[in-house]
Amino acid sequence: MADDGSHDDPQDDAALAALAAGGSERAFRTLYRAYVRPVYWLAHGLVGNPADAEEVTQETFLVAWRKLPGFELAGESLLPWLATICRFQAANRVRRQRRDREHTAAPADESLPDTIDVEQQVVDGALADAILREVAGLGDLDREIFRLCATEGYAYQAAAEQLGVTHGVVRNRLSRIRTRLRTVVKEST
Repeated sequence: MADDGSHDDPQDDAALAALAAGGSERAFRTLYRAYVRPVYWLAHGLVGNPADAEEVTQETFLVAWRKLPGFELAGESLLPWLATICRFQAANRVRRQRRDREHTAAPADESLPDTIDVEQQVVDGALADAILREVAGLGDLDREIFRLCATEGYAYQAAAEQLGVTHGVVRNRLSRIRTRLRTVVKEST
C-alpha cells in the first residue's frame, strides 16, 4: 500500500480492509473516500431524497466499520459488500419511516412514500448489480479512470496525472465507459 493513502491498486481493497479491521482509521478513511459516491448514488435511488440518502450512506459505512473485523473480501472490490449493506440500511429506513407515520397523530408528510415499492427496490438492486458487473469487466486502466473520475470526482487532468496518461485518454475512455453504462441502464429498465 502506498504511504500517501492513494487507492491505485485494485488489490488494495483487501489490504485496506484488513488494516481497517485492525482499527486503522486512515485505511477506513481511504476506503470511505473510494466508495462514498457510488454508495450515496445507490442509497438515493433506493430512498429517493438527498437527506435520507446521506443518512443511509453514513449508516452503511458505520455498519461496515463494525463488521470489518470478521469480514473477508471475496473479490477485488469492497463495493458489492457495501452495496448489500446499503440496500439493507435503505430498506430499514423506509420501514422505520412507514412505522413512524403509522404511529403519529400528525398529518401525513406528503414527501414520504405511502408504500414501499418492493419491485422498484429489486429493479434498483438489479441495476446496481448490473453496473457493478459492467465496471468489474472493464480493463484495469478503464476501471481506474472510472474510479477516479466517476467515483472520486477527479477532473480529467488530475486523473490523467495520477494514472500517467494524457487528458485525452481519460476523456475518451470515460466517454466510452459512460456509453457502456448507459446501455446497461437502458437494458435494465
